[in-house]
Amino acid sequence: MKLIVFGATGDVGSRVVTEALARGHHVTAAVRNQAALARLPEGVRPVIADATDPATLVAAMESQDLAISALRSPPGREGEIVALTRSILSAASRTGLRVIIVGGAARLHLPNGSPHTVLSDPDFLPDNIVPTARASMAQWELCASETSANWTYASPPALLQPGPRLGAFRTGTDTLLVDELGNSKISMEDFAVALVDEAQSANFQRAAFTVGY
Repeated sequence: MKLIVFGATGDVGSRVVTEALARGHHVTAAVRNQAALARLPEGVRPVIADATDPATLVAAMESQDLAISALRSPPGREGEIVALTRSILSAASRTGLRVIIVGGAARLHLPNGSPHTVLSDPDFLPDNIVPTARASMAQWELCASETSANWTYASPPALLQPGPRLGAFRTGTDTLLVDELGNSKISMEDFAVALVDEAQSANFQRAAFTVGY
């Protein structure tokens, strides 16, 4: 499969590139500028693509089989992820390419019958995470309203950090996954496994999913 990964040098994107290469896929790594090219691994096809320019994105997506967007906004500019995602969706619609959007956990309902989502529960999120969660909720609402592009929205659990690649996790849809101790987490390595799994299986077309241990 020919995959293009946007945000290919980021925490999640770089691991998606590694996972896809290990499975024998042909990976195009899209980065913002020339300086980022040096951080790409061997075996990828590099391309510089301005995610704010749909025409540039269309050119990058042409001849690909699928796109994965792991784009993120810097601190203090969290809301920019919505415009970036809109550009990705527009280009995906114009090229007819299926796209997996790496999103956030804000939309997920809390388990055990809680009426709250991760974002709406006043006690769940620390204050410094709230801007990111609000942006990811707006990103999700944008995807949910999209009718022309073939999108998939991937939500991580509450805690996403570097760790081992176990290759074993659970998959859900709209509820935060927690383990027997009440922890909601997955390694970035296993989140990348889940994203490439979805790229191959297409189980959640025009739908959202989540994963967790």
